[in-house]
Amino acid sequence: MSKLLVFGHQNPDTDTIASAIALTYLLNELSIAAEAVALGKPNAETKYVLDYFRVDQPRIIETASNETDAVVLVDHNEKQQSVSDINEVSIKGVVDHHRIANFETSDPLYYRAEPVGCTATILLKLFKEYEVTIPNHIAGLMLSAIVSDTLLLKSPTCTSEDVRAAEELADIVGVSLDEYGLEMLKAGTDITSKTPEEILNDDAKTFPMGSETVRIGQVNVVDIEDILVQKKDILETMRQETRENDYDLYVLLVTDIIESNSVAIVDGPAYRQFEIAFEKPLQLNTVDLEGVVSRKKQVVPPLNNAFKREN
Repeated sequence: MSKLLVFGHQNPDTDTIASAIALTYLLNELSIAAEAVALGKPNAETKYVLDYFRVDQPRIIETASNETDAVVLVDHNEKQQSVSDINEVSIKGVVDHHRIANFETSDPLYYRAEPVGCTATILLKLFKEYEVTIPNHIAGLMLSAIVSDTLLLKSPTCTSEDVRAAEELADIVGVSLDEYGLEMLKAGTDITSKTPEEILNDDAKTFPMGSETVRIGQVNVVDIEDILVQKKDILETMRQETRENDYDLYVLLVTDIIESNSVAIVDGPAYRQFEIAFEKPLQLNTVDLEGVVSRKKQVVPPLNNAFKREN
């Protein structure tokens, strides 16, 4: 078998990059040849993390089958979120914390999925199970992944396991969880130099819901007004991408990491399904979502239910 390529989803976030690097380290320690790669450029938050712990960015690939016949997926399993030629390679393993959808393989594989807030929380268990010591820089990446995915343990996706894992990893690294975590999150909120396209797609995923296609992006900020002043340009970009990709609904979740609230900017021909899902009318394509911070747990499920009722 050729060298395993280990990667997360498109538009990679901190958990995707950190978990790919951490799992690759574990595999190599177990004498399994593997390389962490990425399906896009790291965002500002992830760059901060990599620089802080002096870890090189994984190289970016567009296809996998031209260099390997075997891959391992982290932080995703849905094929529309994966590498473009995923059907041309053999998936040997998955480590994930999301729903399982649109996924099947022709051969048996290692599959580890748990209902926790972050893939890195599962990886900490794997290091312990295989009795592999976690070096400082890998512990730092895993800690950062948990902070990112759980918004410093404030997200409803956060479990007691995530809290324990974050505290343990912070002890290994020798940092204050709260102080490091807040600085890390703030590093990812600077949108002054970002284009509307980057704001929409830096952390965006596409979901099939019934017969419809839904695109949901999320951006973390310390002041929601920084995004709302660009709403006109963002909506224009949304509409262009909707035409090009046949999206039925496009949502940008703008999340205040300090107040733990969000505002959604919504467009697309199926916008009424969003109103049905959240039982709130849109006002000029915008609606307040108090207490909503998690795309996975607080946005995707109600939208799924709304589209199921329609069908």
